[in-house]
Amino acid sequence: MKKLSVCVLFGGMSPEHEVSLRSAEFVLNNLDTEKFNVFPVGITKNGDWILYGGTDYSLLPTGEWKDFEGNRRAAISPVRGQGLLSFEGDCVVREWIDVVFPVLHGENGEDGAMQGLLQMAGIPYVGPHVAASAVAMDKTLTKLVVDQAGMRQAAWMLVRNADVDSRLDWVLDQVEGKFQYPVFIKPAGTGSSVGVSKANDRIALRDGLLKAGTYDAKILVEEFIHGREIEVAVMGNENPVASICGEIDSGAEFYDYDAKYVTDTSVAYIPARIDEDVAEQVRDAAVRIYSAIGCQGLSRVDFFVTYEDGEVVFNEINTIPGFTSISMYPKLFAASGIPSQQLVEELLKLAMEATN
Repeated sequence: MKKLSVCVLFGGMSPEHEVSLRSAEFVLNNLDTEKFNVFPVGITKNGDWILYGGTDYSLLPTGEWKDFEGNRRAAISPVRGQGLLSFEGDCVVREWIDVVFPVLHGENGEDGAMQGLLQMAGIPYVGPHVAASAVAMDKTLTKLVVDQAGMRQAAWMLVRNADVDSRLDWVLDQVEGKFQYPVFIKPAGTGSSVGVSKANDRIALRDGLLKAGTYDAKILVEEFIHGREIEVAVMGNENPVASICGEIDSGAEFYDYDAKYVTDTSVAYIPARIDEDVAEQVRDAAVRIYSAIGCQGLSRVDFFVTYEDGEVVFNEINTIPGFTSISMYPKLFAASGIPSQQLVEELLKLAMEATN
């Protein structure tokens, strides 16, 4: 059987660069080289594309991969049939690529930009296509779709950073007129809880808005939902399936970037500590939201289940979820009977099927 040529894209220019390096290490270590020709391509924080010449993927999270002796400058051509180009002196090497696994979290990797390039190039890729990626990346657009789908979610308000800069007191008054404290403040277009903060008073609200505005021109303010944080992994094209539910106990004020990737305070419970009928509601809601946005391939859908009455409340969707050793997406499917190597291969298969 002919080996498939797989290009794994990682790194990128977003604030989630380091998370991407760890996700790529996981994906690359779960690609069977007996079945696949593997082309690891890293994008530096400066936007340089490098075809990594090594096979020791533990060098990715440390950053040492960038200086490996066998590296070559690289690019994916938007011209159909050109595939992956790498440059050795004055020579251009062309490699046919059957499918791309973009392990690029955040801006320019998860928001439809990279998906647009791959679509122009005619190369199948893992994950949702351009429109779904863009909608899911912008939390305010996601909210509009979920509203139309009739799903319960936290009350929200769009704040523009231009207003924060020009009339901050007016913005603070508008937020306080709509919400009671505490509230959450989020940049509209980041993942991994980058730039997210919780405000218990006006001063913290001001600081949170200023912080979020350094990441995005659009800022989301949400009501606080008192509940368990539940995550569900979804996979599929026309007939998506949901994993069992997992639960995150952040062990901190909330599940921020540090709780996810830096400290060891968070604890994951798989399965989640909720009743089976509630778990089924969560799984059903995850698939409905996935389909309403138009996702394919994969996504992780996050919810709250309120402590008071067990109500299911949508939080957000992530179209390129983390694949680090501690990430919930692979853990949830592993607990559902799909081990990591099989999961990676199934995602590549779905990518190929989506183009047929």
